[in-house]
Amino acid sequence: MNGDCPASCPYVSSRVDLLDFPLGQIHRISGGVGSSEPSSGGDVDETKRNILKLLAVAGVVGAAGGGLVGGTLQFAQPPVIGAKSYPKVQLLDVDGSPLTAKKVAAEYNVTTAELYLFNYPLTNEPNFLLNLAPATGGGPGATRVNGGVGPDGAIVAYSAICQHLGCPAPALSYYPPGTCPQTFGGKNFYIHCTCHGSTYDVANSAANLTGPAVYPLPQVTLQWNDPAKGGDDTLWAIGEKGPQPVNGHFDTLVGGYQVGNTVALQKQSPITPPACVFPGV
Repeated sequence: MNGDCPASCPYVSSRVDLLDFPLGQIHRISGGVGSSEPSSGGDVDETKRNILKLLAVAGVVGAAGGGLVGGTLQFAQPPVIGAKSYPKVQLLDVDGSPLTAKKVAAEYNVTTAELYLFNYPLTNEPNFLLNLAPATGGGPGATRVNGGVGPDGAIVAYSAICQHLGCPAPALSYYPPGTCPQTFGGKNFYIHCTCHGSTYDVANSAANLTGPAVYPLPQVTLQWNDPAKGGDDTLWAIGEKGPQPVNGHFDTLVGGYQVGNTVALQKQSPITPPACVFPGV
C-alpha cells in the first residue's frame, strides 16, 4: 500500500496543516481531492498566514494569563477596610434613646462599678465612657479634666483595649474609688489591666501610672451640645487622639468596619483580681 488516499476517501484538513510548510514557501490552495470546488487560483504566503495564526494564539494565551495574574493579585492583596476619616457619631443610651449629659449624670458617676462601652470609630474598637464627677454629696472624683465634656467637664472616653498586648474590656476595667486598697500615683480610681498590670490615669488623658504599657490609652474626642448655647444636651464621638493608635491596628481608622451614624452603650461587669492582687505590683 503506497499511502495514497482513494477518491472515495474525503479529505480532512489537519489542525496543524497551516504550520507544516517551511517559512517563506508560497503554496497554491485548491479544492480538496474529490471536491467540485475549483481552484482559488491565488497564491498564499504561508509565512504571513503562520505569523498571524501564532499571534492570534499568543493573544488568547496572554489574555488568559493576564486574567489569572490579576485574580492572583486580587487575592494576594485583599482590600483594606476601615474609615476614610473620623465620623461624627451620636451616642445612644443602653435603651437606644439619645444619650445626654443629664442622663449620664443621673445614671452613673465616679463610683459606678459597671462598665459602659461603645464602639468607635470601627466596630472592633471598644471604648469606655466614664463620668468622673463625684457622687451626690461629695467625695472623690474629678472635674474639668483633659477632654472632659458636660456641665462639669467630667465625661470622658478612652479606648478599652490595653496598650500593652491588647487585652480588651472587661480584662481591662475601670476601678472606682475603694475597689482596691492600692493607689497609683496618689490616685484611688483608675483603669487597670488584669492581664499584666498596666494602670492608667482616667483623670489625666489615660496617662500611664504603672507598666508594662508605655503609651496611654487613646482618648475619644467627645462633643457636647450645651443647652446653654442652644444645644440639645446630646453627646457625640467626633475623633480620637493619642501618640499611638488603638492596639492591634497600624492605624486606628484601618482594620475593621466603620460604625454607623449612631452607636449605643453596652453595659458590662468588670473583672477585679481576687483579693486585689495586682500582677507586677
